Order: sequence, then structure tokens, then C-alpha cells
Amino acid sequence: MLLNTHGYRIALMLGTALLFVGSTWLAALAEEDSGVIAQSADYFPDQVGNEWRYRGQITEGPLQTVEHKFFSNVSSVTGTKALKGVTVTVYHDTNPGNHGPSDSFYRRDTAGIVYYGSDPGTPFEKQLVPYQIVRFPMTVSSTFAQFNRKGVDFGTDLNQDGINEKVDAQGDSTVVGQESVTVPAGTFKDAVKVEARMRMQIHLSGSKKTALGTDVMTAWFVKGVGLVKYVERQELSPLEDRGVITDIMEELESYEVKEPKASLGRGKSSTEGLFADNAGYDKLSQVLFTPGFRSNSGQSMPPEGLPTD
Repeated sequence: MLLNTHGYRIALMLGTALLFVGSTWLAALAEEDSGVIAQSADYFPDQVGNEWRYRGQITEGPLQTVEHKFFSNVSSVTGTKALKGVTVTVYHDTNPGNHGPSDSFYRRDTAGIVYYGSDPGTPFEKQLVPYQIVRFPMTVSSTFAQFNRKGVDFGTDLNQDGINEKVDAQGDSTVVGQESVTVPAGTFKDAVKVEARMRMQIHLSGSKKTALGTDVMTAWFVKGVGLVKYVERQELSPLEDRGVITDIMEELESYEVKEPKASLGRGKSSTEGLFADNAGYDKLSQVLFTPGFRSNSGQSMPPEGLPTD
């Protein structure tokens, strides 16, 4: 699963080709010194038939009450389809973030990966996509803007005055670094740690106040394996007397990743344009990553969980 959560669900994610390889020892050394992660696409294998099995946990509720939920999710690459004039790769998740089954769509090329939304999706998410979630080559400590949308229809009437709220949403993605990570499937060294962050200002039509929400997803990707873990925190400040914090985590239990096709040469994407860099959407991205990268960014927020100015 790539990264595309309702706050970012991330992706969750793709990439088998050797998209960034130095042709000489000196070039490889230069990459290491500059923080460039060689063969970045190999951290996102996307061959049809790949499958990842995750176990997850959600902790949510008002600050005074905490509820724990456990769930499982199986993510798999099921094929490709035409969407908005391009060919995208389809990821099917049985229960991402405990939200039930869904399909997510991604497009990749040598520039990176672009998220094209999910099915079912939300009205809010559909106004944000497509946006870039990974930029190749990945470089440690680098950050890029995924999106910056103003006056978007939130798709929900939070204050129940008969008018949907408008929202300003900003997202960015940062390659934090590489580190060892342990999950039920094992311990993986040199996993790439990526953080996706979304900030929202929701303009309440009735009270004329502004509600604030944040969604931060941190995901770990392993070369030749894909997404092995993500943690997501959604913080919603109170409109009245209670705020809400939701923590979501999924960890890899087992996986089946096919070998890339031998015909694929270095420097060539395994699925031409699977996640193309789109200059028009150079401004953003959530985790997000959802096994791969999820997109939870479209999930409606409860009125009691939103902060006000």
C-alpha cells in the first residue's frame, strides 16, 4: 500500500526501477556525500501481484477519553488503468486505517510519484489531487511543497447552518533520513524515513471563526520491500470544550514482492510515468504515504475536534 491516508495516506508505494544510479565509483561517492539516496525508486516496488500484509492500531477520542482499536490490512498491486488522460497503477487495500476497502491510484516516472486519488474518495480529496508524494532522487533533509489550496469546499457542514465550510489546505513532504526500523516482519536497516504534514484552516460559515487541524504522517520505506511502517497523528483543537487526537499505526507483518523484469534497464522506470512529476502540482503532498502513501486527507472532521482562532 502506498501512502495515501485520510490525512495523507500515505502511501503507501511504488518504484522498482534503478532511477538514480551513479555510473562510476566517484559518482556514487558524490551521491552519498550529498545525501542523495541512490536507486530511490527501488524503495517503492510496484509490480502487479506484489502484496503486503499489515497490522494496525488506532487510538482516538476526546482528550479525556481514549479508545483503542486493532485492525488488519492487505495491500496489493492489481494492475493499471487510464485516469485523467494518463496511465496509473492501482493499489487495492482491504482496510487501510480501518476505513474499509479502497483503491488508490499512482503515476510514476523518473521525476517521482504523483497521487491521483482513491475510490471511494471524498469531495475534499478530489479537489486536491493530483499531487506529488515522492520526488526522485530522494535526498536527506529535503522538503518540497505538495499542495497549497485556498477556499476549497470541505464537503461538510460542521456548524450545521446548511452551508459547507471552506478550507485552506497546505501540505509538504520531507525526507528525514535513514535509520533501522523493527516491525513484525523483521528488522530493516537503512529504511528511508519520510514525513508528510498537512495543515488546514477551516472557515466556519456560521460563526465566522476559523477551525484548525493538522495531520502528520511518518513512514518508513525499505529498498526492495516498500512501506514497512507508518504512524499518523491527527490533531483537532476544540470548537467548544473538547479536542480530539487520533493516532494511527500500521506495521508490516509479511510481504510478497516479485522480482523486477530483467528487461528494465538502469535509469528507466518500471512503469513508464506511473507517478509523473506534474509541474502544475509541484506544490505539495500526506503519507502523505498510506502503505505506500495513504490519503486520509479527505476524511471529514467532527466539529468537536477542531481548533478555533
